[in-house]
Amino acid sequence: MPNIIEISDLSSPELDVYARLTQAQLRNRLEPEKGVFIAESPKVIARALDAGYQPLSLLMERRQITGPAADILTRCGDAPVYTADRETLATLTGYQLTRGVLCAFHRPAPLSAAQICQNARRVAVLENIVDSTNIGAIFRSAAALNMDAVLLTPSCCDPLCRRAVRVSMGTVFQVPWAQISASPADWTDNGIRQLHALGFKTAAMALSDRSVSIDDAALAAEPRLAIVLGTEGDGLAHSTIAACDYTVKIPMSHGVDSLNVAAASAVAFWQLGNR
Repeated sequence: MPNIIEISDLSSPELDVYARLTQAQLRNRLEPEKGVFIAESPKVIARALDAGYQPLSLLMERRQITGPAADILTRCGDAPVYTADRETLATLTGYQLTRGVLCAFHRPAPLSAAQICQNARRVAVLENIVDSTNIGAIFRSAAALNMDAVLLTPSCCDPLCRRAVRVSMGTVFQVPWAQISASPADWTDNGIRQLHALGFKTAAMALSDRSVSIDDAALAAEPRLAIVLGTEGDGLAHSTIAACDYTVKIPMSHGVDSLNVAAASAVAFWQLGNR
């Protein structure tokens, strides 16, 4: 039975998770077992529930209780449901809620790269990608286009930040992911060696004199391949490109030299995915 609570005080500490905690505080780096993330919209929340995530509370427009969010409420047990009109919730959070619903979930225990790569044939590796929209879009493409897992370097945006979760349409709950390397320096010094140790050949998505086309038959023939994508603007570090087994380009026309990393990931995953 839903535990509906009408909001009467915007400063109530129970609402801090939706209004006053920073992303770093939600993630709770010092005590990861206490970490929280926010899912937005009924469809995304349903995918989190499908994946076994445990809800802490919900924040929703009053009209959603008997509307599109009614089904997810039946799945959230006695988790408190804080409600008010759309304008009040926008004042509380600082933005208009997508589809009128937020849900706070316990963060899952982190997985290791070795765990998620054990049976993987194709993995995406994201180096220093900091834009949450790009992270979300890459996860959506990874889920749709046959990536078995996603690995992120320590400087990447958190895949469970609210915007990344929303842009991914909840696919971040469907594709296994983990951080690779303990620190940015460890990734720079040892990252590609870690991928080789996990049994992968590595393909750096970058333009260089030694780049091969993405439709090169050797790439498709690799039994295990890690597709390495770089940060917005600068792309992959030169040291990363040099350490990879392949440097791979997407053929372009009309004088365009490159694609946004999210668009490039979709092309790469379509061509090289585990089909």
